[in-house]
Amino acid sequence: MADESSTGARASPSASSRPEGEPPGESFRSEPSFRLALVGLGLIGGSVGLAARERTSARVVGWDPDPGVREKALERGVVDVAAPSLDAIEGVDVVVVAAPVGELSSLVGDACERFPGAVVTDVGSTKAALVAANSRDPYIGGHPLAGAEVAGVENARADLFANATWYLTPRADSEGILLERLHRFVVGLGAVPTIIDAGDHDRLMAAFSHVPHVVANAMVAQATKALGDEAIPVVGPSFRDATRVAGANPPLWAGIYDANRDAVLDGLDATITLLTEARELLARDDTAAIEAWQQQAQQQRRALLDIGMTGGQLAEIRRVVPNRPGVVADLALKLSRAGINIHDMTLSPQPDFRSGEVALWVAEEHHERARSLIDEVLTES
Repeated sequence: MADESSTGARASPSASSRPEGEPPGESFRSEPSFRLALVGLGLIGGSVGLAARERTSARVVGWDPDPGVREKALERGVVDVAAPSLDAIEGVDVVVVAAPVGELSSLVGDACERFPGAVVTDVGSTKAALVAANSRDPYIGGHPLAGAEVAGVENARADLFANATWYLTPRADSEGILLERLHRFVVGLGAVPTIIDAGDHDRLMAAFSHVPHVVANAMVAQATKALGDEAIPVVGPSFRDATRVAGANPPLWAGIYDANRDAVLDGLDATITLLTEARELLARDDTAAIEAWQQQAQQQRRALLDIGMTGGQLAEIRRVVPNRPGVVADLALKLSRAGINIHDMTLSPQPDFRSGEVALWVAEEHHERARSLIDEVLTES
C-alpha cells in the first residue's frame, strides 16, 4: 500500500478560521449547493440551523410536528424553509434528527428511507440501541456535548457548539464518503468531531453524565429527608454545585435512563461500591489516609477536566485505501479505541474508483502510533 504520509506538523486549526490550503474541515462554505434538513426544531435542532446558516453556505430546510415551532424557527432565521411535512423535503445532503430519545429510532429509520442519498445523523445522548436499530447506511450516530438549562427554538444559539465535542458513532461498515461528509459538517458548525464506538460512547456517557444525574437526584432526596421538620437552612455552594442537574427535564431524562439502562446500572453499581469504600475509610481513625483520598480525587478531577482542553500541533497521514464499505470507518474506530482523535479528514477517489486516498490529521504526539495502527488495518484488509 502506498505510503504518502507527511510528517510535517502544524498548529491545530480553528473551526472558524482556517488558512487557504489547510484541511477542508472548515466546511461547506465552498459548496453553495449544500443542503441541510432538520427534523425537530428545538434548542439543539434550532442551534444547528443557526450555526449552519451563519458559518456555512448551507440552505436549511426544517420540519417540526408543532406548526407554532416551525413558524418561530422561520421568524428567528433558523431555517430558510419551514416544511409543512417530511414529504415536502427532498434533495438534501445531511439530515439531522433532533428529537426526544424515545422518538429517535422511528424518525431516523424514516429519514434513512426518505433520503437515501444523504447522511442521516441524530443528536441523542445514547447510541448503541439506536445504531443497532438502524444498522445500515446512510445513518451514522451523533451526539454533541452541548446544551443549556433552557429549551425550545427561542433559546437556540449559533455558537452553542463552538469548540464542543461532537461524538460520531459509525458502524464498522459505514461508508467512508458519508463519514467524511458528516465529519466536515460538524467541523463547519464549530464543533470538534470525535469518532467513537457506540457501546463505548454509552459507557462513557453513563459515567460522566447519566450516573451523575441519578446521584444528584439521590443527594436532593437525602438532604430533604435529613431536614425533617426543621426550618430550611441556607443552602451552601457545595450543595448547589453537586445538585445542579437534579430533576432536569423529567421526560427527557426518563427516556435517557431507559435507553442506556444497562450502562447506567453498571455505573451505579460501581458508584455504590466506591461509596461503601469511602464510608469504611471515613469510619476509621486515619486522618492521613482520608487526606490522601481527598487529594487523589482532586488530582483525578483536574486530569479529567484537562482532557482535550489544550490545542497543539497536528500531523497529516495519507494512505491509499481499497474502495470497500467500512474501510475508513474501520480506521477511525481503530484510532478511537487507541485514544487518537481524527481532527480532519478528506477522501479522494482514484480514477478507476477501485481505490482512493484518505488524508487524516491527528495530534503530532499520536502521529507514529496512528500510522502504525492504520497500516495494521490496511494489511488486514
